[in-house]
Amino acid sequence: MTTSPPTHVRGYAPAPAGTHPNLDWPAYRSTELRAPKHRPILLPHRLTEVTGPLLTGPAGPADNDLTRQHAGEPQGQRIIVFGRVLDSDGRPVPDTLVEVWQANAAGRYAHQNDNWPAPLDPNFTGSGRVVTDSLGNYSFTTIKPGAYPWRNHHNAWRPAHIHFSLFGRAFTQRLVTQMYFPDDPLFPYDPIFNSVPDEAARKRMIATFDLDATKPEWALAYRFDIVLRGREQTPFEEPHA
Repeated sequence: MTTSPPTHVRGYAPAPAGTHPNLDWPAYRSTELRAPKHRPILLPHRLTEVTGPLLTGPAGPADNDLTRQHAGEPQGQRIIVFGRVLDSDGRPVPDTLVEVWQANAAGRYAHQNDNWPAPLDPNFTGSGRVVTDSLGNYSFTTIKPGAYPWRNHHNAWRPAHIHFSLFGRAFTQRLVTQMYFPDDPLFPYDPIFNSVPDEAARKRMIATFDLDATKPEWALAYRFDIVLRGREQTPFEEPHA
């Protein structure tokens, strides 16, 4: 991942201390293996790294509906996750590739390494993508994911969440975060969620239920706006100085 914002983001302002998670967080045990032992060296981005390959238009017309990627209906509560991608001045960021991946309603990923005894859903793969429009809007239709155990500590369970990845104008410009759901009882026990030091920043990772955007007899709706830079920046899982 990179600390550089997309090239079309204006008004850069660094996030205050406490916004991003610590790279080495003892409560999250795998960071002992992944965190750098020395301070990262910042390398300048040259023209080829910030201009290509371009990412505009890589998503298909049905890629943002995770419930329509198979012949049958997936199991679980259908939801709509939508929002805007904004810069530090509240201006929309268009043409940004937004990708998501998640567990199914039983809390299991469609991945060969996920083998805890929860059922797989043959009608749910759990990944999608969309490109923001001219106003920075994105929207996904999916299934609310379930919690799952992850063996980090005794009786460890991850709160329900959806992983988000945002690309700028090139693959070197990538930001990754997680979206959580309101009032999850597992928040106090999850070291990944709590690795973000600032309480206000943690709240920016929690989506807001939106009854007005909820579709009657179809899907509940959750708003999740993503701010790339500045005081109200969404916490990202990224190296930072």
